[in-house]
Amino acid sequence: MACGARVTIRSTGKVNDVAQAEILQHEPVVIDATDANFTEAVVEESKRRPVVVDLWAAWCGPCRVLGPILEKAAQERGGQFLLAKLDVDSNPYTAGRFGVQSIPTVVAFKDGNPIDGFIGAVPEPMVNEFIDRLLPTEADLDATRARESELEGDLVDAESTYRAALEAEDSNRDARLGLGRILADTARDDEAREVLAPILPDPEADGVIAGIDVRSWANVEGPGTLASAKRLAAQGRHREALDGMLGALGDDPEARAAMLTMFAALGDQEPIVGEYRRRLANALF
Repeated sequence: MACGARVTIRSTGKVNDVAQAEILQHEPVVIDATDANFTEAVVEESKRRPVVVDLWAAWCGPCRVLGPILEKAAQERGGQFLLAKLDVDSNPYTAGRFGVQSIPTVVAFKDGNPIDGFIGAVPEPMVNEFIDRLLPTEADLDATRARESELEGDLVDAESTYRAALEAEDSNRDARLGLGRILADTARDDEAREVLAPILPDPEADGVIAGIDVRSWANVEGPGTLASAKRLAAQGRHREALDGMLGALGDDPEARAAMLTMFAALGDQEPIVGEYRRRLANALF
């Protein structure tokens, strides 16, 4: 394994935010990662905040240059991200999983997955730029605060904060999804569709729009098994509705699409969805 200086940094468009440092001020900022604790200390922790892994060795000169720069960046940001230092000589299994050929190697984890990285002892400004792209934007923080208000039932504050986040960052997915969800919950269906359209296809946004569609079935008129099943779905009688749609499969080509809309509205976390997905597959194939 050699000491290298090749850089492969990809932009994520993130910037630093001091407020998040205050929130995380009591979090550890630097730890030693090992083969034994890597899953818990890095992969799982990255679901809470970004984790930057510094793969190094005592004999590597560039590692001794880069290491203090990374540690300084971690200290300055006060827990906004975790720096996990992994000695490749003492932890060959994890180093092998990364396919490390040159050190220092730096890999950033977020939401349980490696998302970015670079190789070599890059200058401090480039390290800071790399780190700051991993951190939440002001819009991200607003969206988080809005979600808290939403869960507490304060939809007025949540909507206002989601809108502020979108004004700051029109492409913010969480803010757009949250606003669309509130609009749908308060029967502003057309506006909800308009707000959510830019992030489609997105499973959660699809679910919100599917929920709008299912509620609209309350106005379905006329006889027929599928029409009756749709009205049942709009009333929240999901099992009866899905049974009716299964029964309509042979006669109405729209029955399958109606079932898929219900699946999206209910979400895969609902046991009934898995059950009726299997029943739909058996009926079709």
